[in-house]
Amino acid sequence: MPLDSQRFSARTALAVVMANMIGTGVFTSLGFQLLDIQSGFVILMLWVVGGVAALCGALTYAELGAALPRSGGEYNFLGQIYHPCAGFISGWTSATIGFAAPTALAAITFGVYLSSVFEALTPTWLAVTLVAALAAIHATSRRASGGAQRAFTYLKVLLIAVFCVLAWVLVDTPATVDFLPAAGDGALLASGAFAVGLIYVNYAYTGWNAATYFIDELERPERSLSWVLALGTALVMTLYVLLNFTFLYVAPMDALAGELEVGYIAAQFVLGESGAAVMGVALALLLISTVSAMTLAGPRVLQVIGQDFRAFRALARANVRGVPFVAVLFQSALAVTFILTASFESILVFAGFTLGLNTFFTVAGALVLRWRGTATAGAWRMPLYPLPPLVFLAITGWTLAYILMQRPIEGLAGLGIVASGAAFYFVSKRFAQPR
Repeated sequence: MPLDSQRFSARTALAVVMANMIGTGVFTSLGFQLLDIQSGFVILMLWVVGGVAALCGALTYAELGAALPRSGGEYNFLGQIYHPCAGFISGWTSATIGFAAPTALAAITFGVYLSSVFEALTPTWLAVTLVAALAAIHATSRRASGGAQRAFTYLKVLLIAVFCVLAWVLVDTPATVDFLPAAGDGALLASGAFAVGLIYVNYAYTGWNAATYFIDELERPERSLSWVLALGTALVMTLYVLLNFTFLYVAPMDALAGELEVGYIAAQFVLGESGAAVMGVALALLLISTVSAMTLAGPRVLQVIGQDFRAFRALARANVRGVPFVAVLFQSALAVTFILTASFESILVFAGFTLGLNTFFTVAGALVLRWRGTATAGAWRMPLYPLPPLVFLAITGWTLAYILMQRPIEGLAGLGIVASGAAFYFVSKRFAQPR
């Protein structure tokens, strides 16, 4: 059998990138943003600025993936550019906050939406069942894994498009919101409220780097990785802007401000109570793709940690088809633990800061790699260098600084996760020496 037939296609990678991004964030963020920002133009600019930052990050990661071609994402990049400890901390963060926690978050939201329509069902056990079922699929073969991921992602994009079109056509009285720049918008764009709003936006865009976690299993990564990351991010940015435009177009800001279930509320204004119930089921279906994508991508980080450190070699075990089934089951078990022991808020509270810190140092690594001149000869290079990494670092750094100033508890909790990874690395070093 040809080697590429045992690998994930570029279409599957594109589906994973898009599905990793489109999850709970875009259906919960608007309510928080409207508490401090009452401008349609500024709200949409949040999603444009966040999308531009994600696109710059995607281009930078594509160059890193071409220069340092190995699965593992930040674990691989940081370990090779800086020090194995930096890679280990990143892998620790990815395993806990990067994948298992958002998997639990999306699964919990899936359970809440579905149980709101079918009251006899229990949200927690719906979430656990979803994680277990997808773990079973992704632990078998790449054919089953990739096929399921593409199907769920196509369904997600279709449902979002249908919702937007129905909302525009069926709404009787659109909300009175101005999407053009108005007096005072300039000050809002430079305000702390805008920076805090970007916390939620950046979390919603998390996942634009997903294809770098399984480079070794991707068909012709030297050709496909760059366009998969860039196209996936650009398409999601378009969908995000359309969704938030639609939410603001059909529902008054006062009805959305401070609310988590903005999609459900918007559907009530367009479709009524019965239509909102249908929307609840649709939103639940959307989240299957998100949980699936994280169950596919995340275990590849654990797999390469197992390949590099003897103490974790069990995580590198693969089945006869080359799928790291132990890592898949381990991450899914960790996600189930989050579901059973933690609340939605406790999972979400510091994830944006921790993941932002992870990608910040990785993107900075592209500058270090260029300065050293140690990249693979002839490897793909990003256009307009050094603009993409500098734009990403400026936007992300601004956001991280505001989190530490205005949300110190969440910021310090994120730093605590990083510190715990460093401590675990040094404490266990004698038992986990690189091979």
